[in-house]
Amino acid sequence: MPETPELKRPTDSRPNPQDEEIKIGVYTCYCGGNISDVVNCEKVAAELRNMSDVAISRTDMSLCSDSGQAQIEKDIKELGVNRVVIGACAPSLHEQTFRGTVARAGLNPYLYHHMGLREQDSWVSSRDCEGATEKAIRLMAAGLAKARQLSPLDPIRLDAEQHTLVIGGGVAGLRSAWDIARRGIKVTLIEKSPFLGGRMAQLESVFPTGETARVLLHDLIEKVLAHPLITVHTYTELTGVSGYVGDYHVQLRQQSRGVSDDIPEAAMAACPVEVPDDFNYGLTTRKAIYRAYPGCYPATPAIDWENCIMCGECIKVNGQGISLENEAETFEIKVGAVVVATGFDLYEPRQGEYGYGELPEVMPLARLIRLLALHGGGDELNWNGRPVRNIAFIHCVGSRQTEGIHEPQPDGQVNDYCSRVCCTATLHAANELRERFPNVNIFDVYEDIRTYGRGHEDYYTRASANLVRFLRFHEDEMPEVIPAPQGDSHPVLIRVKDHLTWGEELEVPADLVVLATGFMPRQVDDLVKMLKVSPGTDRFLLEVHPKLRPVETAVPGVVLAGTAQGPMNIQESCAAASAAASKVAVLLGQGLVELEPFVAQVDPERCEGTGACVEVCCYEDAISLQTVSLNGHEVQRAVVTSANCTGCGVCVSACPNRAIDVQGWTLDQYEVMVDAIAADLPELEVGV
Repeated sequence: MPETPELKRPTDSRPNPQDEEIKIGVYTCYCGGNISDVVNCEKVAAELRNMSDVAISRTDMSLCSDSGQAQIEKDIKELGVNRVVIGACAPSLHEQTFRGTVARAGLNPYLYHHMGLREQDSWVSSRDCEGATEKAIRLMAAGLAKARQLSPLDPIRLDAEQHTLVIGGGVAGLRSAWDIARRGIKVTLIEKSPFLGGRMAQLESVFPTGETARVLLHDLIEKVLAHPLITVHTYTELTGVSGYVGDYHVQLRQQSRGVSDDIPEAAMAACPVEVPDDFNYGLTTRKAIYRAYPGCYPATPAIDWENCIMCGECIKVNGQGISLENEAETFEIKVGAVVVATGFDLYEPRQGEYGYGELPEVMPLARLIRLLALHGGGDELNWNGRPVRNIAFIHCVGSRQTEGIHEPQPDGQVNDYCSRVCCTATLHAANELRERFPNVNIFDVYEDIRTYGRGHEDYYTRASANLVRFLRFHEDEMPEVIPAPQGDSHPVLIRVKDHLTWGEELEVPADLVVLATGFMPRQVDDLVKMLKVSPGTDRFLLEVHPKLRPVETAVPGVVLAGTAQGPMNIQESCAAASAAASKVAVLLGQGLVELEPFVAQVDPERCEGTGACVEVCCYEDAISLQTVSLNGHEVQRAVVTSANCTGCGVCVSACPNRAIDVQGWTLDQYEVMVDAIAADLPELEVGV
């Protein structure tokens, strides 16, 4: 049996004034006027200068600047400052900046405390300068009170498995896997479908370069397959996750392809089942034994288990080469980090939205792209048995929706975000149509046109030169798509109030209506639950901070790549994938992971093993009751696994004996801060 661990009471984290003279450096930032336009920063600094243990109290126009940081470093080195309190913008913006400043000066980075004077004071008290100044003094006094209680902390250091799981075999997942492997870290890439490539494989060309999409994609796939550190599993999904950053244990399930490499063509030919081909958005059919598209990887066909009727016709070709039983294989690997590159879904218009599902002439843009790809040549485009002479595009279908005007999604929300890609993709298709079929008239019906990236505006200019006719509607006056009267020369009409012609009501005859559908977050509820990541208000997966930590999730070691976190074009997806790879490389490259020390700590002398903390903890394996040896006796005590603890403090509030504290945010520290805020201050003259 394993030996019972012996626990010792943690040392008191509060500094002993007899051991060290506390010298606090206090710095009040003007924040470029964001704070000083409301708060009398000089008055704040003067008041703090008179408080106990303050060695220096300064103001600065911008403490986060190089000169501001240099002044703090100089004070630490020359004045012996051993605690630092900074009043500035939100800690989420520059806490890491100032920790680095303090560390460069030779001080433990956790002997610094940050007060958010901008968000907590000046921005919410802009009409009361006198009150805002008094509030700033009280907030900074609270920071001083906590600073007196601070003690050095060390980051939590964990061994890290130099192995990464990449979830998703589209362009973002492929790029991330390749970039990680090039940094010497092993990668396992899994793709839920039988084939790699994702949605990029369904495109013919990419903007703004005009290069062939699948040529670029296959070049990347070849690099991934050729790299010795990358293992690829298609038809594979994540089924379980345990552990923590640096030591995740993931369970994977790989479905059987059902077809051997030696008889692929014969097996596909023998299959009698035909279903709509989702690669071509139902324009063609495919067998239940299929390849996604010519040249796909893997080249071995796969059985579509949902549509296979188990008729056995394929077995007659070669009984040894076919298995009609999905013998799924389950296996486990250990990784240090996880990259989520699960992609996106296209918005599916509801029945009757702009005539979709009721009028055969209405189709989404993605289907038009495949229609053009399947066109056999010639200068005439046909649809539904008749030549296409007029095509109308309608923008923002499923994007930029407004509550009260648009019908909500099943979860009750509207897609109020811009999908970013649709406008340029629509103009790209309009130009291709005009150049391939010069006799076709093209109408572009839009609310706003947003051509985001470099060179994308050129598509709008080119469309104008190609005589694409633009009509602009307002969100509260949506276009209507209706059947044309019997005997009309075109099957459908678009009624729109055009605000480019000062509200003229127009009817546009069309043979084809193309809906520029937006991006939808992929339904990955199972992954969200297993990885404990969070969706944002737009339901895409949420990063910690869009500017400071743009691809990281709140879960250490889990990062995002590509359209899993929001609408992006291919260039942006690849850039985000490379950013995710950089984060993983920094995290795992040294074989060691450092985490913040702000985790729960149990005093075993006070703990009575009630288990109340375990009951309220939201994080798996963060805290548990264990049998331990204490003062020669075996007892039940709460034990924290630091790697799984987020320092949320719920366990602190549940403990009946005050036996738990969060390092760096102890109850004692909170109490002295509250006392300082509520303390009587001398009569102030705080005019600004």
